[in-house]
Amino acid sequence: MRLHDRVALVTGGGSGIGQAIAERFAAEGAAVVAADRFLDRAAATVRRITDAGGRAQAVAVDVADAAAVASMAQNAVAAFGRVDLLVNNAAIAEGDDILTFDEATWNRNLDIVLKGVFLCSKALLPGMIERRYGAIVNIASVNGLTGLGEEAYSAAKAGVINLTQNMAIKYGRHNVRVNVICPGTIHTPIWEPILQKDPHVFEKLARWYPMGRVGKPEDIAKAALFLASDDAAWITGATLTVDGGLTAGNYRMARDLLAEE
Repeated sequence: MRLHDRVALVTGGGSGIGQAIAERFAAEGAAVVAADRFLDRAAATVRRITDAGGRAQAVAVDVADAAAVASMAQNAVAAFGRVDLLVNNAAIAEGDDILTFDEATWNRNLDIVLKGVFLCSKALLPGMIERRYGAIVNIASVNGLTGLGEEAYSAAKAGVINLTQNMAIKYGRHNVRVNVICPGTIHTPIWEPILQKDPHVFEKLARWYPMGRVGKPEDIAKAALFLASDDAAWITGATLTVDGGLTAGNYRMARDLLAEE
């Protein structure tokens, strides 16, 4: 198994991409700490893992709260002795047009999406450095690569990409690798309110994707597994775009957006 005897902590591990990553890592031999703002969701992920024969623990955390993050790290170490792998996945996506959303919305996006990566990495990096082994996988977005709206969320994700690069440069000499994944549209529970209004939204979005569909959480989990495993032992500071070809073939999207305007 690719993560045998590793310990992984996944933020936002109670649903969507985070849940898929936690389950994939556990299936590959890792003990997993599923951290989520909602403990019941993290606990549901843990039950799925333990029912499949894996090892896992649920932890409640607000990644924008330094004290809560410190407690999360302490609980993880108490449960499994150390943390080898960190997946910074927790996020929100609010605010689309700086002329319409308020300062509180801006701050909330930056706090959870970007500050959360800073706090969680800061809490767990010292142990990785001391053991001279660690891998951090940050989950950003194609929104952090180009202008796709959702300005507060997108700016925060762009910050995650740059923070990833800086951490990779600084801590590579300690055998700590830091990489970032930029997903395209992924069918996760966060889309449920939109699906209730427009049940065909994914079919509409799929026309922008050269591969003809939006992504699944498992698509990102497989990429995260690769970057966290020793298969990627000489990869750090990389931005892995997992988007079904969206950013390579977005002429369709540009054409459609212009037509709508």
